[in-house]
Amino acid sequence: MGTVSENSTQSEKNGFQKQILIVEDQFIEAHDLQLILEKANYKVIGIVRSVDQALDVIQTQKPDLVFLDIMLKGDKNGIDLAHILKEKNIGFIFISANSSKRILDQAKTTHPYGFIVKPFRDQDILTTLEIAFYRQEYSLESQLMQQLELKNNITELINSNLKLEDALLAFAKIIQTFVCFDYLEVGFVNAEQYSNLGIIRKNIDQYQIISVQKLSQIADLSIKELNETYIKSQIDIKPVIYSEESLINNFQAAPIKGIISHNFGIKSYLVFPISIAATQRFCFTFYSRNFNVYSNENLKLLSNLENIFSQFISRFYSSAPIILEPKEIPVKREKAENIKSGFEGIIGNSSQMVTVFNYIKKVAPSDTSVLILGESGTGKEKIAQSIHALSPRKDKPLIIINCGAIPENLAESLLFGHEKGAFTGASEKRIGKFELANGGTIFLDEIGEMPLELQVKLLRVLQEREIERVGGLMPIKIDVRIIAATNKNLEEEVAAGRFRMDLYYRLHVFPILVPSLKKRKEDIPELADHFIKVYSERMNRKVPILSDNALQQITNYEWPGNIRELEHLIQRTLLLTEGNTIKTIEFSPSSKMHTQQNTDSFSIKTIMENERDYILYILKKCNGKISGAGGAAEILDIHPSTLNSKIKKLEIKREIS
Repeated sequence: MGTVSENSTQSEKNGFQKQILIVEDQFIEAHDLQLILEKANYKVIGIVRSVDQALDVIQTQKPDLVFLDIMLKGDKNGIDLAHILKEKNIGFIFISANSSKRILDQAKTTHPYGFIVKPFRDQDILTTLEIAFYRQEYSLESQLMQQLELKNNITELINSNLKLEDALLAFAKIIQTFVCFDYLEVGFVNAEQYSNLGIIRKNIDQYQIISVQKLSQIADLSIKELNETYIKSQIDIKPVIYSEESLINNFQAAPIKGIISHNFGIKSYLVFPISIAATQRFCFTFYSRNFNVYSNENLKLLSNLENIFSQFISRFYSSAPIILEPKEIPVKREKAENIKSGFEGIIGNSSQMVTVFNYIKKVAPSDTSVLILGESGTGKEKIAQSIHALSPRKDKPLIIINCGAIPENLAESLLFGHEKGAFTGASEKRIGKFELANGGTIFLDEIGEMPLELQVKLLRVLQEREIERVGGLMPIKIDVRIIAATNKNLEEEVAAGRFRMDLYYRLHVFPILVPSLKKRKEDIPELADHFIKVYSERMNRKVPILSDNALQQITNYEWPGNIRELEHLIQRTLLLTEGNTIKTIEFSPSSKMHTQQNTDSFSIKTIMENERDYILYILKKCNGKISGAGGAAEILDIHPSTLNSKIKKLEIKREIS
């Protein structure tokens, strides 16, 4: 009842009722959902049973949000409708029953604002709805901020005294954060010859101009052959995205793009043409080395900025197409210390890390909550520090809290503070971490370890933006940005009842996944060199050279402990190395066991393999019984839903011999 009352009050404050459309082909469930929503003062504008019926309603009335069943009768399902709703900027919540993992994974790619599992409870519906509107608000705010930031940055370029080549390099850096690319092709559509310039991304903030002559050398084709290929290539007159099959087909129609894609390892591209005056067209083509990178959201953002792009073109190109001399354009080099400004301490130029850097740049200027996901030792704290350093809050405190190391009996006092005499031993007033961070950022590391009781209090802080000291009489307003991190699968924690669903969605507004070291092995040489220099300086010794043999050793290793393990191993190796060359890496005994597992088919099993065998053994002993007295969950002393999650994760077949 409390939640219903809160929703009613919120609707009255807004002066209008939020309008909800229900797309559900089961009448009883749809009717129950309608009653719950109307009781909470939401307006249900209709119940429809198919995608086509939903589209008919949306044409005349735009709902504020849609409850959408994944499995619908007919040739189109809820996922098909979700893609359409996404294009129309209409938020949606999926209703699911016993959908397979494949279906749920497909549903997640549409980025819904929440999931409701049948049979649902009133509280689940209203909590999910509240979070959905919260996330929708931040999403729209983020889009508007992106557009405004891009416009301001490009306007500064237009008003600068830069020459064309430097302006294009600066433009590439600005647009990269919002529309990522590995290669950007720009130029007027020219019927007579190929005169486009390319801009290749070399690492985080270094770009290089690729002239026609340079492309000719890279592709091993004469400029005449490039021209002939370009002239017979189809020109796109509307914005379009190519990936997978459409990309292969486009190579036939536009072979010039095939040449670029082949030579730069391209797997998808976005073409964005702009009309200049009545007879001219200018085209931006964003190329990526990854599949399915570009989306309709990218196209919308670019379309909204078309006017400022036209101004940029008019400023740096003459009214007629410029045919630049086919010579390589020198690249303006930045000072090395400025290359990674804001990313101090983060090493790596792999495509996976470039994606992380782009996400950091996108989210840093806002106050949006961020959830950093990744294995232990991947450097999640460094990511949080970079977000804070690049934010408007950078001059205010960044307070770091390890949620797994807070004693339960002191947690509330540590986070929110206490008044003098609030409890035995409280001899003086104490300011809590949240109050200390006022105006700045709180980083909650290992958020998955936070006890449920404390999760409730954290949720209140996020909702109300105020705290209350232990023993205090009045709430204290605070202004903090929340960044959280975990190495746990929070979806599984929610399913097991160990993490609150409403808190999860509050934090999951902008997730950033930090890749494990084994997924970014091309960064290992740079990381190793960094740690060798750092620890050599600390040991006051000459920096040794890493031999090819040693480099091969660390490249072949799987790094279960990620960057933290690499750092400790380099430190240990330096202590054991005499002379100016690291000839071999001295792995620790535990590391040697892991290396053996990768090279010897009769090696010691991993922890996961042992866990799988043990669970399978217990299941057989229990004749497949999971829950209840004498069940496997009871014997293993874990919750039945946790055991079910492990069975799925470890791919244990439930057939008992």
